[in-house]
Amino acid sequence: MRILHIYSGNLFGGIEAILISLARHASLGSDTHEFALCFDARLAESLRAAGAPVHLLAPVRVSRPHTIRQARRRLTSLLASHAFDVCVVHAPWSHALFGATVHRAGVPLVFWAHDVWNGQHWTERWARRTQPDAIVANSAFTLGTLGNVHRGVARSVVHAPLDVRPVTLDTHQRAVIRAELSTPGTATVVAQASRMEAWKGHATLLRALGTLRHDLQWVCWIIGGAQRPAELAYERSLRELATELGILDRVRFAGERHDVPRVLATADVYCQPNARPEPFGIVFIEALTAGIPVVTAAVGGAMEIVDDTCGRLVATGDGDAWQSTLSALIADEHARTRLGAAGPARAADLCDPARQIQRLHAALVATTHVGAAR
Repeated sequence: MRILHIYSGNLFGGIEAILISLARHASLGSDTHEFALCFDARLAESLRAAGAPVHLLAPVRVSRPHTIRQARRRLTSLLASHAFDVCVVHAPWSHALFGATVHRAGVPLVFWAHDVWNGQHWTERWARRTQPDAIVANSAFTLGTLGNVHRGVARSVVHAPLDVRPVTLDTHQRAVIRAELSTPGTATVVAQASRMEAWKGHATLLRALGTLRHDLQWVCWIIGGAQRPAELAYERSLRELATELGILDRVRFAGERHDVPRVLATADVYCQPNARPEPFGIVFIEALTAGIPVVTAAVGGAMEIVDDTCGRLVATGDGDAWQSTLSALIADEHARTRLGAAGPARAADLCDPARQIQRLHAALVATTHVGAAR
């Protein structure tokens, strides 16, 4: 089956990680995966490096309607010249802008939901106008937020197909990464790797660590670079907060890294105190694969990933609970080792690429029959 994935491609986060993983693991299934992107940026480069065909549409700015029309014309031409069996639009933005174009071309349309649907954003209202032939969601939680949206359409949950081979580093490799981040080998590293957005809970993490500044030997790695002006301002506010708390000298703002799994394998604890539900949480899978315990909020997709065998779930808004949980893990190497050891098996159980690619194939094959009947 020949599949075309349609997406913007200008930022980098969880959706991009899924698309790259599909490209890298395509040989595990019988399908071919191709990608139509609006922007020629890091995602396009990574897909090409994985050997996947990348078709460029046009850089779309919704405030400039002519860019939308240009991208739609290029997609129409692409669909007319290539025999795709199904098109998958990722997230409401892609569905809103290109769903109707796919329908007019007579190609079955699948909407892959990667985020919480609240019906308020303009992309969601626009996306409701075009009913897909099927819906795929990255978690049961995400699927549940869709409610009656596109009622009667077949729905499936497909977790991210990720590289879940355990990450192993020797003593020298660990020392090199720690040296890059000015971190002593004896320090307990608490890491967070996420977009620079307030709801990811960086401030909660810093405040919890601020209460431990005199008691324990820890260093915090904040991994992830700002991609938009608002994120730059947010990162500055985090540096200011760390200064106010007296811990700036123990916080490393690592910026964007292309080796996140290796960096996580050099850390000791992963902590992400989300203020609102994570749709799934690819980085939690990466941390589990790296063999470190995950501490995150007891909401959303994280509850499908983290349990007491591999980490800790903490109530949102409970500053004392975040502080006590981190304090216990930083102080107890045995507990960290025990929880971390269970991580790789848990990650593989959820996101083994061969299994998830087969689940995706089954969902899309059913869609081709629906689309043919439409």
